[in-house]
Order: sequence, then structure tokens, then C-alpha cells
Amino acid sequence: MYRSYFIFLLVALPFAGMSQDEGNLERDQRDLIQFSGLVLTADSLEVLPFVTILNERDHRGTYTDLEGYFTLIARKGDTLRFLYIGYKTSYYIVPDTLSRQKYTMVKLMTEDTAYLDEAVIRALPTRELFDFYFVHAEIPDDDSERARRNLELNQLKDAADASGSDGIEMGKRHLARQAEQYYYAGQLPPNNLLNPFAWKKFFEAWERGDFKIKKED
Repeated sequence: MYRSYFIFLLVALPFAGMSQDEGNLERDQRDLIQFSGLVLTADSLEVLPFVTILNERDHRGTYTDLEGYFTLIARKGDTLRFLYIGYKTSYYIVPDTLSRQKYTMVKLMTEDTAYLDEAVIRALPTRELFDFYFVHAEIPDDDSERARRNLELNQLKDAADASGSDGIEMGKRHLARQAEQYYYAGQLPPNNLLNPFAWKKFFEAWERGDFKIKKED
């Protein structure tokens, strides 16, 4: 009798565990919500693109598209955090009383105003003092002038000569050499010494004077 009861427990327990897991899975699936919405500014109701929406439960999320629209899978009771540069961080709790698997909303975000310290500007007392400071003041170059100097050919050439190959460039060269070796594996690589098209390009460059040494002034 005890032996039969023991065998019954061994057979029944796995099925009880399976039914419990299935019940938990079904309950978890009921808690999932396809959460979608539109993020707008609170003052002018303009769309906000690339707003970060983060689920604080698992630190996963998404961001709005160019039209301010977003969609993600959340659970009932999850807290969503909305982040956007220049706007106050906002939070939203997904209602746990929802009866449908889909939920949409419009989220309004308020601009975060930054206040700077007061700056008082006073004029110079006399015209002579103004002329003196205007002549002797060291006015810094603007951004366009610095960019123009940095983009001069001599500056770029010196910068290129001074900087060596970085890791990415060396890696690309190594992969290119490996690809060439694999491409010609088992055969001789081409030799341009007997290539008539290569000789034609050589003579054309010779006639143009590409190989002449330019004398520096």
C-alpha cells in the first residue's frame, strides 16, 4: 500500500509542477502590455524626436522616432523614465488595472529652464580710454579663421607626416594583405611587367611629365 502511494506521488508531482509553471507563465503573459505613445512638448505640442524611454525594472527601453512615436513591451506596474536634453526628466507608471494587452498615451514633457548669473556690462568712461583699449586689445581669432588655418595644405601635410598609422588602419592593411594571399592561394599573383595596359599608362604619365622633379622656389 505504501509502495503504491509512493509511486503515485512520483508520477503526480511533476505534473503538479508543470501546471504551476504553466499558470505562472500564463499570469506573466497577462501582465505584458504593448505600450505605445507620442511624446510632445507641454507648451507648444511639438513632437520630440529621439527621446529615451527607459524601463527602470530591467533597464531596457527604446527611443522615439522622428515623429515622436515610440512603442515597447512593458509589464503592469512598470515605471518608465523619459529623458531628453533640455527637458525635465519625467516618469510614468504603467497602470496595473489595464484589461487590454495594448495601451497608448500622449506624454508631455516640460522644458528645463537654466538660469545664468547676472552679468553687468559698463561702458568706458572716456573716448580716449576706449581708443586705447581698442588698439591694444588682443582679440582672439574666431572659429572660422582657426579652421581656415588648420585646413591649409601645409598644416595638413605636417599633421599627416607627424601622425603614424593607428590600430584601425594597421588592422585594415593586415586584413587586405591576408585577403590578397587567400585570393591568389595556389597560383602566382599577376605581374604587371608584361601587362601592355600598365606600360601604356606608364608612357602616358612620362609624356605628361609626372616623373619630373619640381624645383622649389
